[in-house]
Amino acid sequence: MNHIQRIHPSTRMSRVVVYNGMVFIGGQTAGDPTQDVAGQTRQALAKIDGYLADAGIDKTRLLSAQIWLKDIAADFAGMNEVWDAWVAPECAPARATVQASLARPELLVEISVTAAAL
Repeated sequence: MNHIQRIHPSTRMSRVVVYNGMVFIGGQTAGDPTQDVAGQTRQALAKIDGYLADAGIDKTRLLSAQIWLKDIAADFAGMNEVWDAWVAPECAPARATVQASLARPELLVEISVTAAAL
């Protein structure tokens, strides 16, 4: 049986789970939701960078990403501008982006990723 590693666990969830060569990072949102979608996206991606580092890898190991936007018509371009600047060259993951109601009304974006462990 393979070992399951839980990083930053709480009663409700773990921020990161490593299993069978895969790293799963739960949905990340902005710590300061007063910012626009670009600012919120930067914050979520910075959290993801930190959690990838906690798992001993970086964004070049990304396999997939799921992005939820509160208003895809209003915020898709702004989120993509930040995403495109952040994603590692020639290492873009498979990605899906959808519109969804998020956990709090002030949140504009949430991002979850899966990566390959070393």
